[in-house]
Amino acid sequence: MDNSAFPVFKTKIAGLNQKFDLNDPAGRKQYFEAKAGPEVKKLKAYLDKNSFVAFLLGKKNSGKGTYSKMFMEIVGQEKVGHLSVGDLVRDVHQALETSEQSKQELIEFLKNNYRGYHSVEETIDLIMGRNQSSLISSELILALIKYEISKRPRQALFIDGFPRALDQVGYSLFLKQLIGYENHPDFLVFINVPNAIIDERIKYRVVCPICQSPRNVKLMVTSEVGYDEATKAFYLMCDNPTCNKARMMPKEGDELGIEPIRVRLETDDKIFQQLLKLHGVPKIFLRNSIPKAVAAESVDDYELTPEYGYELDLATKKVKVIEKPWTIMDDEGVESYSQLPPPVVLSMIKQMVKILEL
Repeated sequence: MDNSAFPVFKTKIAGLNQKFDLNDPAGRKQYFEAKAGPEVKKLKAYLDKNSFVAFLLGKKNSGKGTYSKMFMEIVGQEKVGHLSVGDLVRDVHQALETSEQSKQELIEFLKNNYRGYHSVEETIDLIMGRNQSSLISSELILALIKYEISKRPRQALFIDGFPRALDQVGYSLFLKQLIGYENHPDFLVFINVPNAIIDERIKYRVVCPICQSPRNVKLMVTSEVGYDEATKAFYLMCDNPTCNKARMMPKEGDELGIEPIRVRLETDDKIFQQLLKLHGVPKIFLRNSIPKAVAAESVDDYELTPEYGYELDLATKKVKVIEKPWTIMDDEGVESYSQLPPPVVLSMIKQMVKILEL
């Protein structure tokens, strides 16, 4: 992807030499107070009486949910909501399977709010997967979004996963009117993440077979690491005390990285490029990677994503964990570092305050 629209956002502050633990909620709170205290205060005051609609736009696994949830952590969970369209469809499906009351409520809502080419009965069959003749339509997606928002208190919203197809781009321009937010600002949040980052996030992820907690052998290590003599491979042990250091395992197919979702990524990129051309809608530009050549002057070392390697002490049979900044090639072939979520969210906060004219 062309990085020209995504300038490097400088988060390094001259004279601020404190190192913050960005993996700890208390450390993140101190970090945002030190680097964006006035902006966070302004946003909190704004959200006491106002809201917004922000469309999170990026490839699958680009961190949309992570960034929005960290924003919510900083400004207040009760003031901001994250709406994932993919999760919404799955949640509605589950509710229809388990609750007759939920089914009747949705049917009544669709009768009053859905406009499209399927009857209410056909839309229920589409959601349940009983009708494979067509995909869930954009018109039905819009109705489900409106249904979900009708059940929530008025909040600022991060919309994740819409538009997801080229025919939905036009709908997104007027979504705030359709969901009753016509008097509130909306803007587009573009997230630029190189394919190399998404690929390695998938290839090296593992999960606990008991509690299903996710980790990454290369990027998100647990407190204890084991070594399998038979396979000559290192493995992570789950940190959850109830799992008794269970060996975390990769999911089948993850070794293929982005290959199974390459078509989806290409579609996401086409939508991304189309929306970049839009006029009249404010835009926020986030980039996960930063060229290695300018990193030292732009960011602090602790803001970079660490990569973990392992060595086995033959005498003690203990595993030594080695940490260094994670280096990747971005989509233009530039040697780059990946940034942890907090500096990316810091960039979003600074840009959002300007858009909202706070």
